[in-house]
Amino acid sequence: MGAGWAMVPLGEVLRLALDPHSVDASRSYPNLGIYGFGRGVFQKAPIEGTNTSASTLYRVRAGQFIYSRLFAFEGAYALVPPELCGSYVSNEFPTFDCDPRRLDVGFLTWLFKRPTLWRGIAERSTGMGDRRQRIHPEQVLAEEIPLPPLDEQRRIVARIDALAAKIAEARGLRETARKVLDRFEAAASVNGFPTPSSKKVGDYVRFQTGYAFKSEWFVPEGIRVARNANVSHGVLDWSETARVPAAYQTEYARFDLKHGDLLVSLDRPLISTGVKVARVREQDLPCLLLQRVARAVFVSDELDPAYLFVWLRSAAFASAIDPGRSNGVPHISHKDIEAIPFAAPSRNEQRRIVAELDALQAKVDAVKRLQAETAAELDALLPAILDRAFKGEL
Repeated sequence: MGAGWAMVPLGEVLRLALDPHSVDASRSYPNLGIYGFGRGVFQKAPIEGTNTSASTLYRVRAGQFIYSRLFAFEGAYALVPPELCGSYVSNEFPTFDCDPRRLDVGFLTWLFKRPTLWRGIAERSTGMGDRRQRIHPEQVLAEEIPLPPLDEQRRIVARIDALAAKIAEARGLRETARKVLDRFEAAASVNGFPTPSSKKVGDYVRFQTGYAFKSEWFVPEGIRVARNANVSHGVLDWSETARVPAAYQTEYARFDLKHGDLLVSLDRPLISTGVKVARVREQDLPCLLLQRVARAVFVSDELDPAYLFVWLRSAAFASAIDPGRSNGVPHISHKDIEAIPFAAPSRNEQRRIVAELDALQAKVDAVKRLQAETAAELDALLPAILDRAFKGEL
C-alpha cells in the first residue's frame, strides 16, 4: 500500500445509526431491498401497517451504509441513494453513518463490490453453508479495510468511476453489435430462400407424429424415446431420458427412428433460443418417436433433406409458425407445417443455398464465440481494477 495507507476496522469509520419508528396500522411505509453481489438497492412494494407483523420499522437516510443480515454473505451491501431516502426497513437491515472526515462513501461503495471482503466478514460466523446464517453488525464493524487519506480515496474513486464507465460503454457497444448480428442472421435465413409460389410443404414432405407411449411404461433400462424435451437446436439432447422396454422396438416398428431423420417439436417449437428441430445421429439410436414430436417423411425426390433441415431451423420457418414473433407459440400440428407455402428450387440450387447458409452460419458462430470471449474479458476487468485499487496500485 502507498504512503499514508492504514488497515483500520470499519468500526473506526462507521457508526451503527438506527432510526426506529413504531408501526402505525393506518400507514403505508415505502420499502427498499438490497441486491446481492454489490449491485445496490431497489425499491420494493410498500410495507402496509395492517399486514406487517413487525412492531418497529427503521427509517433510512440517503448516504447511509446498509446491508442485509441474511444475505450479506453474497454481497448484499449498499449505500442508500437519494431517491430512496425516507424508506423503511425491518431490523434485518442495519444502517450505519459514515465518518465524512475519514471515509469517502464512494470509496466504501467500491470496496464492498469485492467478494473477498464479504467472505472475510462471513468467516466470523459459523455454519455459513446455511443461507439463514445472519451477519451481525459487530462482525461488519470488526472487519479491517485498507484506508488511504481522504484525498487519495477521492482520487481512487474518480479513477475507478472513469474506468467503470469505459467498461460499461464497451458492454453497450458489444450488446449493440450482438443485436445487429442477430438481425443480420435472421434476415439472411429468410432472404436466403426463394419466395414460395403455389406449392406447400406437404407437396414435398409429410410429417408423422409419434406414438403416445404412456409414462407408466417407462423403465430404467430399455430403448430411448424422443420427447419434446429431447428435441434441441439441431440435435437430440439426452440430458433428460425416458425409456421403454427394448421389445417395443419391434412391436412399434413404425415409430423406430433412423439415422438422418428430421424431427420437429410440436409443443413449444419456438423458444427464445430458436426453433426446436433436430437431426437424428447414429449415437441417438435405437430410439422411438413419442407423441407431439413429428418426423419428416419425404414424398417427393425433388426436395433435398439438407435443404429442408436448414429451412426448418431458419427464421423463415419460425415466422411461418409464429408470425407475431411471440417466441411462445404453445403448439403446432403436423398439418400446420404441411400447409406452409414453400418453394423447392432445383436440387443443385438447393445444395448451393445450403452451402451458402452453412458458410454464413459458420462466420456468425465465429463472431459469437469472439463476443463471448470479449464478455468474459470484460467480466474479469473490473475485479482486476478493484484489486489493484485497494492495494494502492491504481
